[in-house]
Amino acid sequence: VQLQASGGGWVQTGGSLRLSCAASGRTFSSSVMSWFRQTPGKEREFLAALVWGSSTYYENSVKGRFTISSDNAKNTVYLQMNSLKPEDTAVYYCATSRTWTVRERDYDYWGQGTQVTVSS
Repeated sequence: VQLQASGGGWVQTGGSLRLSCAASGRTFSSSVMSWFRQTPGKEREFLAALVWGSSTYYENSVKGRFTISSDNAKNTVYLQMNSLKPEDTAVYYCATSRTWTVRERDYDYWGQGTQVTVSS
């Protein structure tokens, strides 16, 4: 299984970015695909999940602003991020698990991370 995250960058407050996670070796219908983020000195924080290729779940702080989706033909999961705030600045990771969980330690494969910086 390999995950390749991309799409991070710099954006002003209120702006938008779309992150991509190209996956190989795992089908979305039989897995959980999630996005996490991490800031220096803190643990990775769960943001959003696509469960079994259909159901979506969001952490409260991003609900209504972030949207997780997939393109099965491209085997890619996306995280559309709108109304970005400076506190959204972090390294963003995609990850996959065989079980539905928000716990970082239960995810067995991770992408390499992509930096998102939101300026005020």
